Amino acid sequence: AMDPQQRVFLECAWHALETAGYDPGSGGRVGVFAGTSMSSYLLANLLPRAELTARTGDFQVLLGNDKDFLPTRTSYKLNLKGPSVSVQTACSTSLVAVHLACQSLLAGDCEMALAGGVSVLSPPRGHVYEDGGIFSPDGHCRPFDHRGQGTVNGDGVGAVVLKPLEEALADGDPIRAVIKGSAINNDGSGKVGFTAPSVEGQMSVIGAAQVMARSKPTRI
Repeated sequence: AMDPQQRVFLECAWHALETAGYDPGSGGRVGVFAGTSMSSYLLANLLPRAELTARTGDFQVLLGNDKDFLPTRTSYKLNLKGPSVSVQTACSTSLVAVHLACQSLLAGDCEMALAGGVSVLSPPRGHVYEDGGIFSPDGHCRPFDHRGQGTVNGDGVGAVVLKPLEEALADGDPIRAVIKGSAINNDGSGKVGFTAPSVEGQMSVIGAAQVMARSKPTRI
């Protein structure tokens, strides 16, 4: 009765650690910072079939489908002993998870961190465009593009293994990229609606990230 999102993220976390050169079950002070969507599997497949939930038990169904248990389940299954934090900031969940993981590493709460997110719709479905909604009228998602008109549904999972650069170099780890700085904020009420992004808010957080990274805009 486990949400497919949790199953897929567990597999992705395993592969991420394996790709980084670490035994996924070896334990250690590894933090997990991750988030997922509400379980559509629970709503569409389990709750309408009382015989399934009765056989499994309500508590087990809750443990297998509550999105807040995604990081702690990952820590439990992979014997990871750093902080295990559930993140939910809607569309920015995975990036905020990366930011929080970096902060935890800088604070010394963990030696290494897994950060990421997952979204799987079960059963798969399309979307209906409504005026004032978040969905794109033409079915296309164009991030960071002036032609962007909204988002579309999709399935995906991603996880990265993070470690302080000096330690990664000393340990001979494969380094795919270096995070020079990150920042987070919130738009407050400075936007046209609750689900709308704010140009000013995004400008502010991008500027803050550049300051943290000590990087000039002309270098990007």
